[in-house]
Amino acid sequence: MRIHLKKTMAKRHLLFLWLLSFPIYGGGYSAAQNDSSRIRVSVVLVQLNVAVTDGKGNYVSGLNPEDFSITEDKIPQKTATFEEGNEPLRRLIDVSPSIGHSLQDVGKDSVTSVQKAAAEESVKTPELWAGGANVFILFDTSNYMYRGFVFAQDSIADFIRSLEGVSKVALYSYSRDLSRVSALTSDRSQTLRGVRNTVAGDDAALYNSLLLTVKDAARLTGKKAIVVFSNGPDNASLVPPEDVAELAQSTGTIIYMISTQQAEDEPVSTAVFERMSKATGGKAYFSKSWRDEKQAFASIRDDLAHLYTLSYYPQPNPNRGWRTITVKLNGKNMQKYHLRTRDGYRLLQQTQSVTDLPLPNSDPISQ
Repeated sequence: MRIHLKKTMAKRHLLFLWLLSFPIYGGGYSAAQNDSSRIRVSVVLVQLNVAVTDGKGNYVSGLNPEDFSITEDKIPQKTATFEEGNEPLRRLIDVSPSIGHSLQDVGKDSVTSVQKAAAEESVKTPELWAGGANVFILFDTSNYMYRGFVFAQDSIADFIRSLEGVSKVALYSYSRDLSRVSALTSDRSQTLRGVRNTVAGDDAALYNSLLLTVKDAARLTGKKAIVVFSNGPDNASLVPPEDVAELAQSTGTIIYMISTQQAEDEPVSTAVFERMSKATGGKAYFSKSWRDEKQAFASIRDDLAHLYTLSYYPQPNPNRGWRTITVKLNGKNMQKYHLRTRDGYRLLQQTQSVTDLPLPNSDPISQ
């Protein structure tokens, strides 16, 4: 018993280190202070996906960048890029406003060279953010799925066919281990073949598999979402759901959860699914039948098509841990609308490469 406990704690420790070491949100620029010393500055770009609805749950379209206000730890932010649904991305500013603060102790020449580097990188941003979203579908193929397996396959196939405006789709499945059935691709037929090739398995390690899926999605820049179809609770993971949710928040990955009444009968699973999806700006759905599953997939498709995507370079902020984000609409006539987005992120340090820390079945994502 003690040996098993030590192994479990060791794996959790490796996971904790891995979470802390994950690089996110952009790169670093080096500026020479003099011939003998150099200073490195990280230019961080934070992306938000925001759903705006009225009192009846209908999506509100036609809003502009000036209609939104963003604060991070109560510090006002300036919107750098703006995109509505699948419309072309609009770049509003080129250079991080925090660069001057980051280099307050160095000379003017050093600041200038870093600003030039940041400006050059910002020009590349729209190329990285192609229109649409990259969607990862995580399909529960555990023994919870025996009764409704074929119906679930049909629902997922219909969902894939309906994804207009989405750049690429990947299909993963999980039971005790994660299986990358179909890599991220724009070829819908390849993904559909993967759906038909899935087979039911044994125990369900949802949180282990979801963590690995978040890790894959986090390497992408732009709008990205994970759609999880789970028919029951997790009974085989070593990873707690709170760690998965925090990594998804910190990497700007939306999580949507679709489950069945079987999972809803377990209050713990229901609460976890709802908290995880809400924390990342997504939603949780609980279906009574396979017909309801199709309706849930259609709702997710509409949500992805109506999201506003905003980004900003954080203003100077001494907080090196969790940063709270607040998004509001400006004007009295806008206060009747409801906003849904993630509520913060953790500033992670690039202290170690992701590939340096082993995780179960952690083969890299195919390109």
